[in-house]
Amino acid sequence: MADYSWPAPENRDHLGSRLLRLDGPVKVTGAAEYSLDVKRRGMLYARLLRCPHAHARITRIDVSAAEAMPGVKAVKVIQNVGAEIKWALDEVAVVAADSEERAGDALRGIEVDYEVLPHFVTERELDKAPESTPAQEAVEGDPDAAMAAAQVRVKGDYGLAGIAHCCLEPHGSVSDWDDPENLTVWMSTQSVSGIPGQIAEQVGVPAANVRTICQHMGGGFGSKFSPDRWGILCAELARTTSRPVKLFLERGPEVAVAGGRPSAYATVEVGAAKDGTVTAWSSRSWGSGGPGGSGSPPLPYVFKFENQRQQHVSVPANIGPSRAWRAPNHPQACLITMSALEDLAAELRMDPVALFLKNIDKTGPRAQTYREELQKGAELIGWQQTWHPRGEGRGPIRSGLGLSLHTWGGRGHQSNCELVVFPDGLVEARLGSQDLGVGTRTVIAIVVAETFGIGIDSVKVSIGDSRYPASGASGGSTTVGGVSAATRRAAVDAREQLFERIAPHLEATPDSLVAEDGKVFVKDDPTRSLTWAQATSRLGVTPITAAGKNPGPGKLTDSGVGGVQMADVSVDTETGIVKINRLVAVQDCGLVINVRTAESQVYGALIMGVCYALTEEKIFDPTTGRPLNADMEFYKLAGISDIGELIVHMMTGPGYDERGVIGLGEPPVISPGAAISNAVANAIGVRVPELPLTPDRVLAALEKGGRG
Repeated sequence: MADYSWPAPENRDHLGSRLLRLDGPVKVTGAAEYSLDVKRRGMLYARLLRCPHAHARITRIDVSAAEAMPGVKAVKVIQNVGAEIKWALDEVAVVAADSEERAGDALRGIEVDYEVLPHFVTERELDKAPESTPAQEAVEGDPDAAMAAAQVRVKGDYGLAGIAHCCLEPHGSVSDWDDPENLTVWMSTQSVSGIPGQIAEQVGVPAANVRTICQHMGGGFGSKFSPDRWGILCAELARTTSRPVKLFLERGPEVAVAGGRPSAYATVEVGAAKDGTVTAWSSRSWGSGGPGGSGSPPLPYVFKFENQRQQHVSVPANIGPSRAWRAPNHPQACLITMSALEDLAAELRMDPVALFLKNIDKTGPRAQTYREELQKGAELIGWQQTWHPRGEGRGPIRSGLGLSLHTWGGRGHQSNCELVVFPDGLVEARLGSQDLGVGTRTVIAIVVAETFGIGIDSVKVSIGDSRYPASGASGGSTTVGGVSAATRRAAVDAREQLFERIAPHLEATPDSLVAEDGKVFVKDDPTRSLTWAQATSRLGVTPITAAGKNPGPGKLTDSGVGGVQMADVSVDTETGIVKINRLVAVQDCGLVINVRTAESQVYGALIMGVCYALTEEKIFDPTTGRPLNADMEFYKLAGISDIGELIVHMMTGPGYDERGVIGLGEPPVISPGAAISNAVANAIGVRVPELPLTPDRVLAALEKGGRG
């Protein structure tokens, strides 16, 4: 059997390099075509009519005036008389017209009457919720007895608001039927290979008759796995009108209903010995991600204590439904857990690093990794020189440090790769994968170039089309492991075929050949060699084709990573404004294929973390149930001056690389909120209980706790 394992460090030319991403030039020049950019001849534009009420029942709907308007080619009722609407801006009807303006005019011509029903949108107020699921409880040991016996106990309230995915490229698609049975869809999606089957089932054609194309996409973060109602409507309207149809969400609905991260709130009590050893944990959490409530955050997070109780109440609310948001449930659990433990450290007048190390064995198999990462993080941020006990700062501007730990899985998903070696020396990898902007093309190219010992300019990566071999959806930080492993196996098999074809020309056996530095040569006699171009020219007119898949032989990917983040902040106690000075991220992810794009993923996660820590939340009017900031003016994201200095360190080398490739997309976004919140508490001496840490919340916490 061929050796599919990753090359040893001393034999790597491309793995672990800092290659610029291959699609960078087309993106920065504007040449990259996103699904939102697609224009087809004779294309119609679809617009959606939305319910203005958070909870209502449709009593009458009349589309006749809209159907008679100039340029309108189709009107379809989505939810008819009697339908119950459970969130504001839910879809009621759709119009397709020959211009966006005419489609908008037609929407205004549709008459709908509603019976307005009671609604609930303020899930942080659990006692006011009209309904909720019974508390889910998990108990280990005897937390009541352990809490009663604890030498030190702290109790606190913590929480973070629900936020939107806020993709720069909104949800939507362009659909075009080649004939009544064959459909091509240009969709902004995280699942190029999965979309055809989902659409085909709804429109009544075989999955093989649906083609999905997504060469570039402007953000997904977990919200773009399915075609959604609007994707199916787009395909149906295109078939009804026999013309291409474009349907993308406007910014308001994109923020309000196209997916969000559920909120989470909790009351936590922690018991410990005077030396900082945690002996008991008790938490009651609740939250909502819409009518379906919310999943239970994994509390306590990272740590497992001998005596612990966790209760969670899922609260249905009349807001747009939630979707997987970059590390589902982990940022919520992380904030709640790390805040409670840091409050314990403050009560003990103990350095949080020391407290975390005191309990680090309770993190399980990654305890040693966390030790190393805590040491490295402390070194990078200057913890020993800068940290002070909580609230010791004086003057209006006060600084503080905070830390957090996180974990994730990240094993590679199922993936297939077809690899072709052409006689002119070009090597093409074909996968039905997608690049969310994180460097998937570049990673695949590096694996191919490394396997054949050739330059990146001799590699072509073809992805973003469902006609290529199926590859998994980009979720759970599984893409890089899946595509790299499948590509490696296909490339090794293709290389073995090449060796068999050219071995006679070098008067050697296939197993004695090596491909390195743009040549194929005999391992024990490098003078017997062919350049890469000479070697592939021996193929004549018949390319070599090989297929690889994941899972497969050889250990190329693994699961389970850890990370540590530390924040250095300044807080103006007169204005409540929090400033990020430095944010340090220390992260492992097994073998790093491309250091530059790996670091870039962490930088992006830190920026996203600063957003949800300082400014980002979905705000609803409790009286009307309508979102108040479903736009980019008031749905506030951090600006460049808010970010501060970002310091990223990847844990690589012995003990890490041999694990194989592990996904990185989600882990580094988990800890920023907790680390920043802890740093603010350290600076001002009191806990701001809820994210985002807006100036009004900071000032309220200071007022309640005293300014010192």
